[in-house]
Amino acid sequence: MDQIQAMRIFVRVVEAGTFTRAADSLSLPKATVTKHVQALEERLRVKLLNRTTRRVTVTPDGAAYYDRTVRLLTDLDDIEASMTNARANPRGRLRIDVGTSVAQLLIIPHLAEFHARYPDIQVDLGVSDRIVDLISDNVDCVIRGGELSDQSLVARRIGNLEFITVASPDYLARKGTPSHPLEIEEKHTSLLYFSPHSGRHYPLEFRQGTESIDISGPYQLSVNEANAYVASLVAGLGIGQVTSYQAERHLQNGTLVQLLPEWTQPLLPVYVVYPPNRHLSAKVRAFVDWAAELFQREEHLQRKA
Repeated sequence: MDQIQAMRIFVRVVEAGTFTRAADSLSLPKATVTKHVQALEERLRVKLLNRTTRRVTVTPDGAAYYDRTVRLLTDLDDIEASMTNARANPRGRLRIDVGTSVAQLLIIPHLAEFHARYPDIQVDLGVSDRIVDLISDNVDCVIRGGELSDQSLVARRIGNLEFITVASPDYLARKGTPSHPLEIEEKHTSLLYFSPHSGRHYPLEFRQGTESIDISGPYQLSVNEANAYVASLVAGLGIGQVTSYQAERHLQNGTLVQLLPEWTQPLLPVYVVYPPNRHLSAKVRAFVDWAAELFQREEHLQRKA
């Protein structure tokens, strides 16, 4: 038995929660994963995992072994990186997850630049607006907007998103142009965004000095994906709020019109986030630094309160 490989497989099973998901993420047969964990238990003469038909959980001995194994494997990876010049030439498979609008407008258009700089990194790019569990989903890092709820993760703030209120010329021709946020509630149709994770609807927010107004309707449509939300606005389905970065080309070509510019919305911080046990990975560091550099170039993503 390759003990190091068995340790890596055990860590992946703990993080994934099932042998099947661990096997899929490692591109190994499930039987191979099971065999290595069983061999590891036989070698250590302790039970590391409790197995059920749907999920595995760690035993107290397994939890202690997992904690020490993660630290050992991280140190081992760091030693190999320093000895093989991987810091200067990072390599390997990098699993990233980003929001749909960030993927479409920023990451994908510039990804060739990243590949040119780091030709030995293979990128698995997940694109969604759902909340990703970095550990169980085996993701190296994510880019997300909003304050972080999981304080165990490592986060680097790389920008701020400014929201503006917009509608299509066709909608305004039919419904008129509001001169105050309360007119949206009284005479117009709001286009709302709802969380793909919790289903919560987010109101349209308006701030001017000490005055604060939230508009939650009336609405005929709510959407849980950023690009579909913008498409719905362009189609004239209501008044909504998008980031200035999303709206830029639509404002320039006239498919969207900014409304109530004297009313502002709270800035949304953007972070690149990764698990603490992967902070020494050269490939993760390469992407984090590149993403921060990419965001710094964009004026719309660096607004200050």
